[in-house]
Amino acid sequence: MPDFLAKAALMPQGWAEDVLIKVDEAGWIVDVRPEQSATSGTILDGPVLPGMPNLHSHAFQYAMAGLAEHSEDPANSFWNWRKTMYGFLDTLGPEELERIATCLYTVMLKAGYTQVAEFHYLHHRPDGSPHEDPAHLSRCMIRAAKAAGIGITLLPVLYAHGGFGGQAPESGQRRFINTPEQIVDMVTTLDRDYKADPQVRIGLALHSLRATTPEMIAEVVKAVRSINPQMPIHIHAAEQIQEVEDCKAWSGQRPVEWLLENNDVDPHWCLIHATHMTEEETRALALSGAVAGLCPTTEANLGDGLFNLPSYLRHGGRFGIGSDSHISVNMVEELRWLEYGQRLNRRQRLIARMGLEQHIGDFLYRAGLEGGAQALGTKTGKIAAGHRADFIVLDKENPSIKGRSYDLVLDTMVFATNSNPVRDVYVGGRAVVKNFENLRDESA
Repeated sequence: MPDFLAKAALMPQGWAEDVLIKVDEAGWIVDVRPEQSATSGTILDGPVLPGMPNLHSHAFQYAMAGLAEHSEDPANSFWNWRKTMYGFLDTLGPEELERIATCLYTVMLKAGYTQVAEFHYLHHRPDGSPHEDPAHLSRCMIRAAKAAGIGITLLPVLYAHGGFGGQAPESGQRRFINTPEQIVDMVTTLDRDYKADPQVRIGLALHSLRATTPEMIAEVVKAVRSINPQMPIHIHAAEQIQEVEDCKAWSGQRPVEWLLENNDVDPHWCLIHATHMTEEETRALALSGAVAGLCPTTEANLGDGLFNLPSYLRHGGRFGIGSDSHISVNMVEELRWLEYGQRLNRRQRLIARMGLEQHIGDFLYRAGLEGGAQALGTKTGKIAAGHRADFIVLDKENPSIKGRSYDLVLDTMVFATNSNPVRDVYVGGRAVVKNFENLRDESA
């Protein structure tokens, strides 16, 4: 693996110039030294940033983006969109799924995402029958990630019911349904098979409270904790008002309230969306150390609502970003709209901040790196020894970035770029995008 010399790089302590980055053959950074020179190696001629983790993806939905933008129902909502999604899945086979995922992951890399958490609940054939290898479609997702060159945290999803209280699943959910034992077996097998691969991490996802039961959650969480106490655990929570009302009718509590009271939610958990929370839920989630997985473009597309970001940050809450349904695959847009949604709602500016930070773009990017890496359970998001050599090189000739001082690069990138600023991408020290083109491009 060659050495890298970055003309300027975003380090944990801030921007530094002439940064020498040494990487081993397995793709780990072993040494970082600013103010160095190199006589050989790869010159990174543009602002260098750690690559952004994408903490929430349903890869198959990339192929249906735009197919649910028409309806005869004037009260169209998430639940109408879900019916379209179920219909889309009726004929989608393993080969199509793998091609869609490979295409998506190449697009993610071009956008500057270098790791992805795949919230994978599509397990069975279109008629609901299992594959001979129950993990067959999970392996399709991992092959797609490796073909594209992106790192992946694969999260097999427990999805067992159609509604709160153990309601029977609908026919459109037949491809998702597994027992706790089946999901634990799948996680165990995948964790064993990919343990030695530094580009693959295995975790667990609980689809939602409505698709599981308390007993199931307790069983699978205990089981995966015995496999790996630090295994990531993700769950959809409080995405829609109807979900909140149904949860209250079932348990007398709101979804996040119930999760925090009935489970040992800790920094290895990631609550996806968590859109509709009271002030007390917001504070409690922040103090738990868990990550809020925010997906602003999908949440806007589905009409979900706005996360209570200012209060969450005041209590020290951590967050990361995801492209979810992939109506947009653009990390800049996710970060931008995370802030813009708050501005529109509160009619103020410069809202996403903690403490004395002055540069909102800088804070959003750094927070997304930290929360995303935590949610994926990976050592990424930093140009530092002991972390994955996942970094992106911005186009220094981009009209919006050219001539900017380093302390303004991230503000400008997040709020003022209208063309992709990511020129080159490295994952595990290996180039996967050069001059805006993926070196293993399957996106055509």
